[in-house]
Amino acid sequence: MPQLDAPPHSPRLLEQTRLDLLRSPAERNRLGQFATPPSLALAIAEHAVSLRKARGHRQPVRFLDPALGTGAFFEALRHVFPANIIERSTGVELDPAFASAATRLWGDCGLDVIQGDFTALEPHSSRSNLILANPPYVRHHHLGLENKRILAEAVTRRVGLKLNGLAGLYAYFLLLADAWLADGGLALWLVPSEFLDVNYGQGVRDYLLDRVTLLHVHRFRPTDAQFGDALVTSAVVAFEKSPPTPSHRALMTFGGPLNRPETSQLVPLETLRASRKWSRFPLETPDPPPTSGPTLGDLFAIKRGLVTGANAFFILPLDEALALGIPRNHLTPILPSPRHLLEGVIEANPDGTPRLPRPLVLVDCDRSEAEVRRVAPTLADYFEQGRVRGLADGYLASRRTPWYAQERREPAPFLCTYMARARANAPPFRFFWNRSKATAPNVYLLLYPRPALQTLLEARPELVPILFDRLKAIPARQLVGEGRVYGGGLHKIEPRELAALPAGEMAEMLFLP
Repeated sequence: MPQLDAPPHSPRLLEQTRLDLLRSPAERNRLGQFATPPSLALAIAEHAVSLRKARGHRQPVRFLDPALGTGAFFEALRHVFPANIIERSTGVELDPAFASAATRLWGDCGLDVIQGDFTALEPHSSRSNLILANPPYVRHHHLGLENKRILAEAVTRRVGLKLNGLAGLYAYFLLLADAWLADGGLALWLVPSEFLDVNYGQGVRDYLLDRVTLLHVHRFRPTDAQFGDALVTSAVVAFEKSPPTPSHRALMTFGGPLNRPETSQLVPLETLRASRKWSRFPLETPDPPPTSGPTLGDLFAIKRGLVTGANAFFILPLDEALALGIPRNHLTPILPSPRHLLEGVIEANPDGTPRLPRPLVLVDCDRSEAEVRRVAPTLADYFEQGRVRGLADGYLASRRTPWYAQERREPAPFLCTYMARARANAPPFRFFWNRSKATAPNVYLLLYPRPALQTLLEARPELVPILFDRLKAIPARQLVGEGRVYGGGLHKIEPRELAALPAGEMAEMLFLP
């Protein structure tokens, strides 16, 4: 059996370290250069051997890695496959330094290194039958509008599918590689697990359901980050390029190593097709049958908190803002980060401000700069400090008129944290009852009762604390299941995801006579 890790002094790892040090972490993040750990590359290659055997593949291997780097998967391939069955090996690498390094390391071992942009290359006429890949994890905002347009057109032309503009570069890699993969060929991709749940992953999910036979999706635990330098939860996706049979079931596994998962479940494709979120599989316990009853979105309009674009400038302690001479009529009470709120109920002072040791305020003004200079010169001086610091040229500020104007977010009676890490013996998300007149920043989701519920609560205020208790009692499994999770156990839930939670019992309780 091969070693499960490469020695730290191996030529490839030494070269990988040297090249990584040539760029800052921010540059590597922008380029999506996150090297595959040797032990994981070997585990994926070994899994490919098992899947080839299970699927009856006996033909010689024609290997492709479309995001080669220094060749972690080629090194793993040579460990687990006998040399006499490797017919051809090809690697594509955009970065000239990495392509040159891979050529030096593996050129004499039969690897053909192509330096270029995989997404723009025409596929070989002789297609590969084994893809092992860790495509670049480049977020959509680093791709640029024109580049995304070109990529989307290529996907539509080659695969006949449309990708959401929020998809990362890895999704384009996976779909465009279809033209390089021979019929009946096998592909194993190490990708962010976000595609299992998010709307912009639908194109990839459609491809896995309809164009190929999905064999296995293994999702690593969020706390088991596979990359030390990327906050991402990873998944291994394995499929065969063949039409799926109607009765086919895909293996969905979670936790532990790829070959020894903690939990597993064979899931029919029709079940996956009907599910909005694939990360709910494998199920720990059978889900109750789906209902069409009320959801939280039927009771509440749910919005993200306001985004300032420069919290340190626009959000200040009240005493500091007053000391700077900012008029009170341009100061709006705002809640601090949830970590500063020890209690779930935010009580109010007689003037409506939150009863906190050091309350915060939002500098809030939509008057023109000339008018501010005339009626509130000290505030104008403060805004001028922000302009000198370049805040007026920021992404959000440059799109506002005037640049310091803030979003309108009325105080919400109920709040939910937007992003949080799992806590021992407690759900990752917290609900708050806001009895103050403070608005909230975008680290919260704001729950505004819809008209029917608002009328009811005004008529029967004794229901408000009961409703708060019901919100807090929402099972953690439901919250986590509707949300998404990132590396290191960081959970996030968007307004639409929170709104999708069932609220049948809550609605029945509220609207009973």
